[in-house]
Amino acid sequence: FAPRCVRLGGVLVRRLPALSRLNIHANGITRLSHTPTPPVLSRSFSFTHRLASSTPLPISHPPRARSMQPIRTMFIQTQNTPNPDSLKFLPGQTVLETGTIDFPSVSAASRSPLALALFRVEGVKSIFMGYDFISVNKMPDEDWNLLKPAVFAAIMDFYNSGKPVMQDEVINKDTEVKPEDSEVVAMIKELLETRVRPSVQEDGGDIEYRGFEDGVVLLKMQGSCSGCPSSSVTLKSGIERMLMHWIPEVAGVVAVSDDDLEKINLEAFNKTEASLQQNNNAA
Repeated sequence: FAPRCVRLGGVLVRRLPALSRLNIHANGITRLSHTPTPPVLSRSFSFTHRLASSTPLPISHPPRARSMQPIRTMFIQTQNTPNPDSLKFLPGQTVLETGTIDFPSVSAASRSPLALALFRVEGVKSIFMGYDFISVNKMPDEDWNLLKPAVFAAIMDFYNSGKPVMQDEVINKDTEVKPEDSEVVAMIKELLETRVRPSVQEDGGDIEYRGFEDGVVLLKMQGSCSGCPSSSVTLKSGIERMLMHWIPEVAGVVAVSDDDLEKINLEAFNKTEASLQQNNNAA
């Protein structure tokens, strides 16, 4: 009898029993013929053979996950300002949660890692930051076409680093009304905060209230407004006219720098000291 299993090509094969089939010939004689059924591969034997085979089968491993750092993309826009040496950069996200801050030099930028990163770009003169923008002032002899790509790269690298823009909170208190302020000073501060400051910040700058002396409002120009050729027009035709219209006690508006304020404070100190000396002599 035929064996139940045979080996074909190194693989054990199970043979099924033969089936009888009727063959009808032309002469009408029927005859039983034995037709073997084709062998069927046995899954169990085939699997055993493959495990015992001397040729190892290729093992497919799942693809390894690539260890790639996430790349953060930003769309930074630029906006021209009235100052040709100042450009407004908008990174598309919040820069400062509250207030504004001016960095006239690298020595004043210790509070801000972003400002320090921008000052490393050769040709940058000063930095100013607002709610959603960064104003960069360049040296007069620098070309924006060469400077802009470096500023773009510095802003992108900084935001990819995850560092905070400021190491502490920025709070502008120059227009905060204090209990010792007169009614005129309180009105000046309110108009500067609600009417002047928003429009000036649209041009990438800001103003800082520095005092009210003998009917003259002292303001410090910041950001794009600092050193701008048209800042005097803005100061006289815009700010001064509005303050004089609403507050009759205001006789004019003057832009001052830190050096000017030191001189004014020194003069005021000398005047006060002379007045006290006279009172002592009279006594």
